[in-house]
Amino acid sequence: MLRLLLIGLLAAPPAFAQTAHWEKSWNAAVAAGKKEGSVVVAGFPDPVMRKEIIPRFAARFGIQVEFVAGRSSEIAARVRNERNAGLYVMDVFLAGPDTTAQVLYKERMLDPLRPLLMLPEVTDPSRWKNGKLWFADPEERYVLRPFSGVRSQFHINRDYVRPDDLRTAADLLQPRWRGKIASEDPATVGAGANKAGRFLLQMGEDFVVRLFRDQKPALSRERRQMADWLARGTHPICLNCDEDNVRPLQQEGFKIEEIFELPPIAPTINASPWLLTVAGRAPHPNAALVFANWIVSKEGLGIYSKGFGAPTLRRDVDESFLNPAAIPRAGVRYFDEAEWQWITTGRQEAAERVRKLLGAR
Repeated sequence: MLRLLLIGLLAAPPAFAQTAHWEKSWNAAVAAGKKEGSVVVAGFPDPVMRKEIIPRFAARFGIQVEFVAGRSSEIAARVRNERNAGLYVMDVFLAGPDTTAQVLYKERMLDPLRPLLMLPEVTDPSRWKNGKLWFADPEERYVLRPFSGVRSQFHINRDYVRPDDLRTAADLLQPRWRGKIASEDPATVGAGANKAGRFLLQMGEDFVVRLFRDQKPALSRERRQMADWLARGTHPICLNCDEDNVRPLQQEGFKIEEIFELPPIAPTINASPWLLTVAGRAPHPNAALVFANWIVSKEGLGIYSKGFGAPTLRRDVDESFLNPAAIPRAGVRYFDEAEWQWITTGRQEAAERVRKLLGAR
């Protein structure tokens, strides 16, 4: 009977959520979700999820959240193994663009999300900065993008590097920074190759060779180690440090600063911290519906935005606490790291060119 309720929602026309019956259908879904008892949500280890999202959702709807935490690649491998064994455990995925596009979507692990969105504050186009819900997949039905923020080009330690020292991309090539830059290895799959691929597209081969070979950057796959190098000043320029490791150091008083612009390289936006999808054959379909609607509501995204420090695509979420530089500006042309074609083909092609280029020199 609970499954029939979800099927009815999936069969509804796109305007369903805008009719006078949305509240009755929503209340029925919440009641059915309570009977299911819980919703299984998979995402990366995140204190905002555990400390704020889960308690608030459970208190509001009486539905418990079982949170499966891990790296997106780990979760993807787990889901593959479960499904090969005929097990369907997950209901909702909060995953990064790579895993979402290359595994969950590509391997048909998802059900359409768009028909499940029914709260007027979610479906109302005027609530969103783009004037509509931003579905990232080609069909615009499966993968919802709730976040879009400007990504820093790199981090510096201001005890060793002044922002004025690095006004343009060419400044990274100055001899005084030789051996002072940290990066993930651009020759292996990951953030280092991704960034090097963007540099290749925008700055050309000579720049990539001079930066990643001639400047002798310290290479590591451990971002915590790179953040430690950044804080201690052994490598006061970090190309691939992330917020999870940098923010605690800033709170401890280290003078670490994000650099968002480095002309002529285009400023970058991304979809961090996650894209929203629902699992195919979800074991708790009604609880999944309720969670998927609420997490992108004003309340849900507002909590996540403040806890994680990421700009959302909603117009009605407070952003006063954010670094203004992290909020995309109208009229600025950004390079979008979460753009579907870049994720599925463009980035891999650019990264392969980088590997051949650096390996050949």
